[in-house]
Amino acid sequence: MEKWLFWFDEIDKDSSELVGKKCANLGEMSRLGMRVPHGFAISVKGFEQFMSLTGLAQEVEAYIGAQREDLKQVEVCQAVSRKVQGLIESTPVPESMKKEISAYYHALCDKVGRKNLAVAVRSSGVVSMPGQMDTYLNVVGEEAVTEHIKRVWSSSYTVRAMTCRIEQEMPVEWAPIGVAVMMLVDAKSAGVVLTVLPTTGDMTKVVIEGNWGLGESVVGGEITPDSFVVDKENLTVLDRKVSTKQGMVGRETSGTTYVKVPKELQGESCLDDEEIREITKTAIDVEKHFGVPQDMEWVVDKDLPFPENIFWVQARPARFTKVEKAEDIDYIIDLMVRIFD
Repeated sequence: MEKWLFWFDEIDKDSSELVGKKCANLGEMSRLGMRVPHGFAISVKGFEQFMSLTGLAQEVEAYIGAQREDLKQVEVCQAVSRKVQGLIESTPVPESMKKEISAYYHALCDKVGRKNLAVAVRSSGVVSMPGQMDTYLNVVGEEAVTEHIKRVWSSSYTVRAMTCRIEQEMPVEWAPIGVAVMMLVDAKSAGVVLTVLPTTGDMTKVVIEGNWGLGESVVGGEITPDSFVVDKENLTVLDRKVSTKQGMVGRETSGTTYVKVPKELQGESCLDDEEIREITKTAIDVEKHFGVPQDMEWVVDKDLPFPENIFWVQARPARFTKVEKAEDIDYIIDLMVRIFD
């Protein structure tokens, strides 16, 4: 059987077709020496094997194909999505595949030195469709990891994902994706950094946004995050907005929950100046490496010392468009919905 599981340090930026863009970038960041949580990638071949070995490939293709012309109708698309996702999620993963996933999960536990390690299970599309497929945090144990991998595969057939493929004139019936399984950082705070200002296209500055807890509250837009504008040249904080952050996303025994921020932290900055500078420096280095402005996700571990406490869980190009003006050309960011791509 063709290899379909890869440690992050086995892949790089040229592996997008194999494991999806997110996993490929995580591999590249690992090779750059950045602090990326330990993890492994499930290639698109994993999805294809699951669909083929279970007979779902033909069943799903025939079912969606028969209604392809009507999928632009919301009710039809919703019904098809429910049916296909139900088929995938109710079909057991073949035993041979379960064994390989379990072996990698236990090896990951050994790498980190924790039994029943909590992980994030994240989608990794070959074609970038930000926010269209699902991510699961704080997944614990081999059975749960296998089931959540299947849920990520299933999310390739959500209404939003199918609609996106229709709009881009891509095949709707067949949409293999990669999956990242990575150690979940015990987050003190988390957020995003862009190496270009989204409001003006100014490439001499970096903007950082963050909140206490896991990053879902920032990328999902549930709260007004802290915001810092930093000069790339001298790493000076030019603008600092510390909001009153009343809610955050925290860990439960399994999964996550939205909780109230402790009163003494609500008006406090979720990052200190040392952490801001370190995040900025790393983001600038990644921008230089890839040659384009970056949209990145960071997490600060609550137990480790600085700078080992800063981890990187995503890097992708920040989309921007050239806009002609009478006197010059401005670069304006067409921001993605920064929910886990």
